[in-house]
Amino acid sequence: MGVIPVLILWPALIALLIPFLKQSKVRGIAVYVGAGGVMILALTLLISWLSGGQTVNLYQQTELIDHLMLAGELVLMVLIVYLSIKHRKYPVILLSVGQTGLLLWSETVQPVESPYHMTVDCLAMLMCIIVAFVGGLICIYAVGYMKGYHKHHTEYQDRSGFFFSMLFLFLAAMFGLVLSANLVWMYFFWEVTSVISFLLIGYTRTEEAVNNSFRALWMNLLGGLGFAIGIAVAAGTLGSVQLVDVVAAGAVIPVAMLAFAGLTKSAQLPFSSWLLGAMVAPTPSSALLHSATMVKAGVYLLIRLSPALCNTMTGMTVAFIGGFTFIAASMMAIAQNDGKKVLAFSTISNLGLIVACAGIGVEETIWAAILLMIFHSVSKSMLFQAVGSIENTMGSRDIESMHGLLLRLPRLTYIMGIGIAGMYLAPFGMLISKWVALKAFVDADNYLLVIFLAYGSATTMLYWTKWLSKLVSLHHTKEPVHDVTLPDQYLSMYVHSAATLLLCLLFPLVSTYVVDPMIVQLFGSAHEVLSMSVLTTMAIMLVSVIFVPSLMFLLTRATHRDYVPIYMGGINEGDNTYFTNSFGEPEHLYLSNWYLRFEFGMRRLMRPSVIISSGVLIVMLCVIVGGAV
Repeated sequence: MGVIPVLILWPALIALLIPFLKQSKVRGIAVYVGAGGVMILALTLLISWLSGGQTVNLYQQTELIDHLMLAGELVLMVLIVYLSIKHRKYPVILLSVGQTGLLLWSETVQPVESPYHMTVDCLAMLMCIIVAFVGGLICIYAVGYMKGYHKHHTEYQDRSGFFFSMLFLFLAAMFGLVLSANLVWMYFFWEVTSVISFLLIGYTRTEEAVNNSFRALWMNLLGGLGFAIGIAVAAGTLGSVQLVDVVAAGAVIPVAMLAFAGLTKSAQLPFSSWLLGAMVAPTPSSALLHSATMVKAGVYLLIRLSPALCNTMTGMTVAFIGGFTFIAASMMAIAQNDGKKVLAFSTISNLGLIVACAGIGVEETIWAAILLMIFHSVSKSMLFQAVGSIENTMGSRDIESMHGLLLRLPRLTYIMGIGIAGMYLAPFGMLISKWVALKAFVDADNYLLVIFLAYGSATTMLYWTKWLSKLVSLHHTKEPVHDVTLPDQYLSMYVHSAATLLLCLLFPLVSTYVVDPMIVQLFGSAHEVLSMSVLTTMAIMLVSVIFVPSLMFLLTRATHRDYVPIYMGGINEGDNTYFTNSFGEPEHLYLSNWYLRFEFGMRRLMRPSVIISSGVLIVMLCVIVGGAV
């Protein structure tokens, strides 16, 4: 397991090197080497772990590293204080100084010896593979994307070297986070991800970007404060800061505080606005924050806590917040026509379902949560990359401007179609996971979650169907579109597409050989969830996987043969889009989706959603802490 330090330090070293590479070509090569190295190291760790055993605990004597991490905490605090003073965001200083001071007090006044600091098991290994491959491919995609981004946005200073550096440092922090068994170590990497996401969101340095980055920072620091309280209480009451000991003891306050931190990091209501604000950043950072890393840290922690959440007040709170976020975010997604905002609301919604599953904390819901996490990581990363490529090509990410994109940008549309189908069409993996979660909610007699899941799935189907229908409309236009997407961008998207299709095709094998062992490690046992035979399920998946891209291809071929001009209330200019009216003036005819902005717009639903979720969270936390004290 000597590869673990290299796995963490390699992307950190690449992050230190890249800012000194001024030529974009040389910097691009460094990114390719760095991303490839991350993937190779993750595979090396996987092979080493498979040959060594199911659970490996590592690193007992780490006094020097502990001191370095405490010094790193102080450096992060000083950086936050400096930037908060510079931008006059003074309340953020209190959160940063408060949690850092609490952690330093806990480490000095009530130090706790840890038997080991890192663990490699099924769940940690899965997260390492997701971070390495999805995150690495996002870095490769970013090489071509950032060239087009700064050609399109000349008003922003080109700080690509800093941007790539933060991407790789983010990967290093995520590897450290998911492998940490000691809460103090996990907290350090947790805070590093918060600070780096803050820097990525503020990349353009506009007023909006700065405000959104500080919103993300204070919300995640609030969760970090809960994390620090959980560590201090665990050290004082249990005499241990090992996550496995906290879960085994079912320690009420530490579990509640850690779950609170997980809710903030996974952007659950009332903390969802930080993830929506992250849309101002370049697309690769959005893909990284929304798919493989930042938000997955929150659900990863909640899945770890799930055995301690089952049939508890904390679990009920987590399940309600997750279920409520699922339906509220999916309803608000209906009113969005900005592609990245739809993806952002979809991310928050899907994370809500994973969080609800973790809150129930039984085998079936955790089975569903892990599979949802896998499918969401790959599909959502691919969708963000496709939307970013469309924006660089067309100068817009408005869904209305994507009408008939199948005929204008077929390759990007195929990728988008596969991603959207994987997110909600039957019988793809996401839908099967939802069905299992629904059954588990019924078995748990939690009918409120059943309602949330049923109606939330209906609204999810509405906004995905609207978007997919726009893409595959047989719409001719004279407006020329030249695809400026570079080969490295397509490389990343093609690999993501293939992974999505393979995951769907191999769904029963993934369930049996990847997810079931995780359930055994978390709960001690696992029973069969899929009742269908492996071959039958794979046959159904194969037909489904081929159906969507084949249909899109046949539609493309048919429209070139069967194009018929239509009457348009004037002289048709030959593309069924523009016509000349009776006054001799040009007119533009197009079909528009119905967005129900009055019924489901953010201005109508966001504030009530925040109020309801805040009220429930505050009351439940008071009850939990009061009952424990």
